[in-house]
Amino acid sequence: MMSSTRQREFYRKTTLDNGLRVVTSRMNHVHSASISFLFGSGSRHEVDEQAGIAHFIEHMLFKGTERRPDPVMITMEIEEVGGIINAATGRESTNYWAKVPAAHLDRAFDVLADVVRHSTFPEHEIEKERFVVIEEIRGVNDTPDDLVHDLVDELVWRGQPVGRSILGSELTVGGVSSGDMRHFLNEHYTPDQLVIAAAGRVDHDWLVEMADKAFGDMAPGSNGSIQSAKVCDDGPRVRLVNRMTEQAHLCIGHPAIAYTDPRRYAQAMIDSVLSSGMSSRLFQEIRERRGLVYAVYGYFRQYTDAGQGVVYAGTDLERVDETITAIVGELRNLRDEIVPPEELTRNKELSKGRIVMGLEDSRAVASWIGGQELTFGEIKTPREVMNLIDSVNAEDLLELAREIYSTEHLNLVLIGPYDNQDRFESLLTL
Repeated sequence: MMSSTRQREFYRKTTLDNGLRVVTSRMNHVHSASISFLFGSGSRHEVDEQAGIAHFIEHMLFKGTERRPDPVMITMEIEEVGGIINAATGRESTNYWAKVPAAHLDRAFDVLADVVRHSTFPEHEIEKERFVVIEEIRGVNDTPDDLVHDLVDELVWRGQPVGRSILGSELTVGGVSSGDMRHFLNEHYTPDQLVIAAAGRVDHDWLVEMADKAFGDMAPGSNGSIQSAKVCDDGPRVRLVNRMTEQAHLCIGHPAIAYTDPRRYAQAMIDSVLSSGMSSRLFQEIRERRGLVYAVYGYFRQYTDAGQGVVYAGTDLERVDETITAIVGELRNLRDEIVPPEELTRNKELSKGRIVMGLEDSRAVASWIGGQELTFGEIKTPREVMNLIDSVNAEDLLELAREIYSTEHLNLVLIGPYDNQDRFESLLTL
């Protein structure tokens, strides 16, 4: 085995000669171990005709392997020792993970390695799981406060893969075959696209040895290119979904900066000022002061080459115009007025405190080191990230807010009994 190893205070990293990376963080104060297999492939790597295949594969890898032909054998092996096993598909990555008592980390590794390398894709299981995924799609379509988030992604990116539903559609999922799955797996689940991350009571050298035994024979591949995201700036856009709902559900979305942009820490502070906690501007102004909503929050999604900001609110059918106007007003304030020093300081401390508290769990630490390695190719320690948060100033926020908050980039999706698009377009003015 050829490899290179790097050690820092917070983590150790080894890269095998086929490109697979192993990163670990030793936590002597916990009794658990968490392990993640993170692949740099997701729904953005799909062709349009197979939209949803990455997520479908994630389901199918728990449906039987050569050594564990019965799906229950996969989950039972983890759960019978008190562990948890699960997976998640994103637009640019897919994560298979398990958390177990530290003494059973070898079992967790073996199960995860088995499912990603030796799944058999039985036809009867594919047909059963196809129905399950289609029901998942229908469930989102029947749940307005879930559906509105998918629809705003579609509206902001207008037919581009970055805005396509990770689940796919009934039509595309209905057409995926076992051969399609195997081809996608062989193309994208290659060692150079894999990061194995573990945290807790873990032994780095042991994990490197296990990774080499399980994946060392694999050759690196080509993950394929993704279609670059293009910002659409031909004016405000509105999409109405006319339904007889008890409440109006809306999302206001806009392009933002990518995770590769060094200004991402300024964007994180904008996110915090706008939406982090009950002291945030959205919560205080729109829920507490005006009493317009029960739920209001914002978030940013970040990708390789683009980003997206979203604000969601659920409100009374008669107060939707006032709610939209209030949200746009808060975006306008961030664009036009500098954040006061005490508010910025408070949000920096909030963000740093949540980093510290969030990393008390072995799974969170595995996600921290694995996600950074997969995304950036390097890992910053919590202290380094907190220092970067501290380095952000109010002028950074104002400059970035002026870039991302503009009338021509605002998009609105509204689910409720409405059909006058012009009525709502006129509200999207910054």
